[in-house]
Amino acid sequence: MMKMTKRPPFVFLFILLFHQPTVADDGYRLWLKYDRIEHDQILESYRRNIEKQFILGNTATTKIIKDELSAALPGLLGRQIGETDEIRDNTLLVASAVDLLPMVAERLRSLIERTGDEGFLIKTLRVEQKKIIVITANEERGVLYGVFAFLRLLQTGQEIDSLEIISIPRIKLRLLNHWDNLDRTVERGYAGFSLWDWHKLPDYIHPYYIDYARANASIGINGTVLNNVNANALILTPLYLEKVAALADVFRPFGIRVYLSIRFSAPMEIGGLQVSDPLNPAVQVWWREKVKEIYNNIPDFGGFLVKANSEGQPGPQDYGRSHADGANMLAAALEPYGGVVMWRAFVYKASAKEDRAKQAYNEFVPLDGAFRKNVLVQVKNGPIDFQPREPFHPLFGAMLGTPLMMEFQITQEYLGFSTHLVYLGTLFEEALRSDTYAMGAGSSVASVIDGSLHGHDISGIAGVANTGTDRNWTGHIFAQANWYAFGRLAWDHGLTSTEIVEEWIKMTLSRITHVLEKIKTIMLSSREITVNYMTPLGLHHIMGWENHYGPAPWIKDKVREDWTSVYYHRADERGIGFDRSATGSDAVSQYAEPVRNRFASVDSCPDALLLWFHHLNWNDRMKSGEILWDALCRRYYDGARSVTRMRKEWDTLRGELDAKIFTHVERMLAIQEKEAVWWRNACVLYFQTFSGLPIPDDLPKPDKSLQYYQDLSFPFAPK
Repeated sequence: MMKMTKRPPFVFLFILLFHQPTVADDGYRLWLKYDRIEHDQILESYRRNIEKQFILGNTATTKIIKDELSAALPGLLGRQIGETDEIRDNTLLVASAVDLLPMVAERLRSLIERTGDEGFLIKTLRVEQKKIIVITANEERGVLYGVFAFLRLLQTGQEIDSLEIISIPRIKLRLLNHWDNLDRTVERGYAGFSLWDWHKLPDYIHPYYIDYARANASIGINGTVLNNVNANALILTPLYLEKVAALADVFRPFGIRVYLSIRFSAPMEIGGLQVSDPLNPAVQVWWREKVKEIYNNIPDFGGFLVKANSEGQPGPQDYGRSHADGANMLAAALEPYGGVVMWRAFVYKASAKEDRAKQAYNEFVPLDGAFRKNVLVQVKNGPIDFQPREPFHPLFGAMLGTPLMMEFQITQEYLGFSTHLVYLGTLFEEALRSDTYAMGAGSSVASVIDGSLHGHDISGIAGVANTGTDRNWTGHIFAQANWYAFGRLAWDHGLTSTEIVEEWIKMTLSRITHVLEKIKTIMLSSREITVNYMTPLGLHHIMGWENHYGPAPWIKDKVREDWTSVYYHRADERGIGFDRSATGSDAVSQYAEPVRNRFASVDSCPDALLLWFHHLNWNDRMKSGEILWDALCRRYYDGARSVTRMRKEWDTLRGELDAKIFTHVERMLAIQEKEAVWWRNACVLYFQTFSGLPIPDDLPKPDKSLQYYQDLSFPFAPK
């Protein structure tokens, strides 16, 4: 009988996924598809450069690297790549700096030193007259990132004859925030249930935990917050910490640390204390002991994410303390172990009459410099709440003494859930490249969050995850691109959304030039199209009540004024828009010059943000010469028409793509087209009740009444 060697479970999963090219593509492989390269010249070049592989090291991460290359290279090159234990011509040499052969290590020493803790070097080298490609780094996780980067070169058809690539992440903490609950529901989750099967953990390790880790490592994500920011204190009990530790064990070899969202009142709810006052000695002791317990289970635990005194969540202000008091108490407990606190700035008071867009700034700017060194303040990209378009958050230009961490939303809470094709790389890029002028021109948001502008040692970026148990991970194939784009920009915010989209298409859908160009055009225009049929000209927060599904600009008379739509658009018989200039809420004063003046003036404010900062008359003239009402109508109609064009353009790709993927997207675009018309009709008809003006003659009129749209109800839409 042949002796079977025990192999890790992910090896068998690799075999299943990468060696069945005839099976219809269901999207499970994400961008880690290693199908054979069809371009003969490129294929021949790769085969010539990679005849053998020489992988040094004997750790769990090394095994992952070996398995990845064993799956990828035969798949891409169409032939097996044998292993060798010596330098031969056209060998791929993979090793960390400490494992490199001395003759190679000495020649590359100065280059390797530049890669830091997580960066990597890919270098073509001649050793003893033999040409080799070396992938190396100071740390094993850097080698893993380098291997994925090298495979990305192959997947995207890049030249590899002469390589010298040094890549270093520009942001240190690159995290996914999962808004997953312990009952496996996901807040703002549109792709099935939570990946984490808490009931079966720690004993059953689902194979997709491993593939989740692979996917994140492939784009440089190095941390994951496992649970919802609206946290359940039970996550900190021994029962659940054992389960968290099991996930940490899976993720560790992939360079991924686990973090937890905590409930500030946990000392009361699970600790038996009467208060959770951060200045109470008993509370401080409780947190120190809890942190010690966590690190006993998870030695490389990353830290805490905290939502406090926001939307009803408990926090330090319940005791008259500040956000800094709360964050610093937790930070003191974590500091001996190297853990961090990520304290969310998404706060606004029910009692405050101040413009909600101003409240986070008002609360946090006075605390600048008051936080401990292992605290990051996590700020959403815009001042309201992940809207289809927002100006950058004014905090990014106002807290020089505090590390600020970007929070993007990858899941499409306000952008059509998982049924709308909306590429968010353009949104992420728009926010990161905005100039805050905090230190004069060139003070981009990106330079604030990577720590370079103000010289901070720690830096971070987080994305609210869009993953779930749907077979394709994200509900919509194209939603995978948003996960991918977030990771790539987290590693290198200098990349453009166009560069990233080209990579993703080649790795996920097609390497054929004319197919790629058509898909790229669709993707790069998709976010602007969505803004037009949902919230053009700076409108915002006019979605459905509670579940945020569909248009509902008529929402009013709720428990909080700032949870209604009318609070934000302020439409009346005179006009529409939220006046945030000096004559209104003066939110513009929170921005540095010249941003402040640009937003404050109707003449210089970009049309894309006009109604965000100004209340205009329906008959006011736009820069185009149109009156505001006509311009608003045309944006809504152009948005809906553009979805029809997207659907028709996609239809031209029939037969060019995997049939299963093509049909999936075809059906999703049909939904999006229908819902774009719904958004257009509902909003135009509602705002017409105030303007009293006709829809321009050349635009088709809605075939249903406003009352029809107002009567629609979706009690079981995802929340």
